[in-house]
Amino acid sequence: MSIYLNKDSKIIVQGITGGMGAKHTALMLDAGSNIVGGVNARKAGTTVTHTKAGAEVELPVYGTVAEAMAETGADVSVVFVPPAFTKDACVEAIDAGIGLLVVITEGVPVQDTAEVWSYLQGKQTRMIGPNCPGIITPEESLAGITPHTIAGKGPIGLVSKSGTLTYQMMYELSDYGFSTAIGIGGDPIVGTTHIDALEAFENDPETKAIVMIGEIGGDAEERAAAYIKEHVTKPVVGYVAGFTAPEGKTMGHAGAIVSGSSGTAEAKKEALEAAGVKVGKTPSETAELMREILKAL
Repeated sequence: MSIYLNKDSKIIVQGITGGMGAKHTALMLDAGSNIVGGVNARKAGTTVTHTKAGAEVELPVYGTVAEAMAETGADVSVVFVPPAFTKDACVEAIDAGIGLLVVITEGVPVQDTAEVWSYLQGKQTRMIGPNCPGIITPEESLAGITPHTIAGKGPIGLVSKSGTLTYQMMYELSDYGFSTAIGIGGDPIVGTTHIDALEAFENDPETKAIVMIGEIGGDAEERAAAYIKEHVTKPVVGYVAGFTAPEGKTMGHAGAIVSGSSGTAEAKKEALEAAGVKVGKTPSETAELMREILKAL
């Protein structure tokens, strides 16, 4: 089992002919992903050639997401288009009824993301991102840019605001492995939240324990803590990036700004611990807390 993505997922790439789209299409194929085509209105009717498992594959390029879905049965789209065109690409995929929309692009204007988020309400599409590494179900499928060789399949579910911390945590716990690892993105508005992922992991029988990585700024981690207290029965360990960040200063991700005591790493740690979550001060300490839990299960 997994959440949102598995070996049967049929993936298309919006922006498959661009530099980043081409590079990461090749890497997703290496990870075993079932990529069935791509979208670029200007290059509709052409094909792109990649290799998968040592054999050449010709991937068709379609003019629209709707056409790609009709021809291939695709249910996942990964977006590699420039920030200025990301909103239109998302709306097109949502209108076509794609099941999962993974938006890798960083630098998307928050206003655009807010409009896409609003447009999503009541629709059947789940969006992950923007500004995220996407989602990986190890040894089955990758929709995004997470290096697939870090860790194999296992009992841990991982949800993280940070891409690089997703990779580090997967590496730290590669001896156990993951059911699914999902990077939700660090922007102020994202399509899938910690709470969404926690709910999915709670309902996934193969996920035995959950790692949640947050960062300073906003109140997403505090809200997740309240959700965990009420609804999550599986053990959760947490890490909050930014314990040494100076107050009032924006750090890295656009969402990471501290105001007063709310939004600080310490405040988030206290909220999580009050909900029964063990919180590490470093990624390595967090991984060790998870190991102790898994040994006891």
